Amino acid sequence: MKNNDVTIPNPENTKDKIKIILVLAMPAVIENFFQTILGFVDTYFVSKIGLAEVSAVGVTNALLAIYFALFMAIGVAVNVRIANFIGAKQPEKARHIAQQSVILAIFFGILTGIITMFFAEPLLKLMGIEDNVLEAGVIYFKIVAIPSVFMSLMFVLSAVLRGVGNTRAPMKASILINIVNGVLDYILIFGFWIIPEMGIAGAAIATVVSRIIGSIALFYYIKRSPVLAFRKDYWKPDKQHIRELVTLGGPAAAERLVMRLGQIVYFGFVVVLGTNVFAAHQIAGNVEVFSYMIGYGFATAATILVGQQIGAGNICEAKKYAVLCTGIGISLMTILGVLLFTLGDLVGSIFTNDPEVIENIGTSLKVSGVFQPFLALQLILTGAFQGANNTKFPMYLTAVGMWGIRTLLVYVLGLQLGWGLLGVWIAIGIDIAFRAVVLTIQFTRGKWISVNKNPEDESHPQTSKETISGCVNNY
Repeated sequence: MKNNDVTIPNPENTKDKIKIILVLAMPAVIENFFQTILGFVDTYFVSKIGLAEVSAVGVTNALLAIYFALFMAIGVAVNVRIANFIGAKQPEKARHIAQQSVILAIFFGILTGIITMFFAEPLLKLMGIEDNVLEAGVIYFKIVAIPSVFMSLMFVLSAVLRGVGNTRAPMKASILINIVNGVLDYILIFGFWIIPEMGIAGAAIATVVSRIIGSIALFYYIKRSPVLAFRKDYWKPDKQHIRELVTLGGPAAAERLVMRLGQIVYFGFVVVLGTNVFAAHQIAGNVEVFSYMIGYGFATAATILVGQQIGAGNICEAKKYAVLCTGIGISLMTILGVLLFTLGDLVGSIFTNDPEVIENIGTSLKVSGVFQPFLALQLILTGAFQGANNTKFPMYLTAVGMWGIRTLLVYVLGLQLGWGLLGVWIAIGIDIAFRAVVLTIQFTRGKWISVNKNPEDESHPQTSKETISGCVNNY
């Protein structure tokens, strides 16, 4: 098995640049696909136990999303910093900060596990669930989240590998854990041979075991990496690198939390429209998630490529890669948008026979199809901003978009004007378009890179306003 670390070359040929982008993006797209499938498999098997169990898993996942935000933020930070150091030809610093991120992941994984151990029931009660759902939820939540350290490690170790341009290893680990989880779901939920039927506890155990195996696999890939292979003397906590990770990752965590809280609020508005309308909204969202796979895949490539070029001081090359990643992503997601627009009703009929629900699903997907190019812009440019060490601006923009536009317009268009689900999805689309346009303006003006205000700080890419402005008018 060959090593998949990628030290990004700097070809002049646009065709070669596109090849590099695809080599990085496609494994990330496939990884996102399998992660989505994992959710579908879990939901399918748990649905065979009962609706209370389905609700318990759903509510638990809403709480776990807060944990995910924290772990993903560490991942974003270490991904960017490793890419910077690789671009600057400082592999030992990349290795060192990688190990510091693992220390941070273990710390927060244990911390969230302890919180779950003592406060699982009170946290679930805050969600306002019924007693029969609460009992199942506590069982599932404790089993899945007390060993949160493996959840945290999977997020961070995958990000570490992506930082050196290795997107294949996280993809392989994702495929592995999906296979393990699917097999164990069936065996542990329903029982097999001498293994007793465990119900929802079996589903939780399957998830944990798959995460443990995934963490071991990712450690294996890191051990085989000539750049990342961990050193014993790097396990001592380093305040400077940990502070870097927290400073860079903090805004990314805040951005995801702002998104999650906003979703909870406007979901409440959709619920007011009726059970069938909410069901249509959820189904349409589950279909639309496939478009996010493409966006996040090319956003991953943009973060890696921009991060490495910024680290090397090649600001203009960083911008070229950002433009190419965005252009390819827009092209692919526009094609997907056409499919969503034309096949929305047909897709709805796969999930239900209710004509009203099918019509609502079709309407939602038509609106989603129209806004797909803007979604590509928003997701991929956010990845480029993060690669340029700028995590604060996307956070501020998400807060404004989610609370000042999306949530407000869902209420006005969906409820007050009586447009129903059409109004909800138009509101979502307007928020996406707003953020895409603002990110594009900032990008074209050269205000997408975090400027190093301390030239003596060698840990930060040496970018200045002068070097950035030199590339502003090139595109």
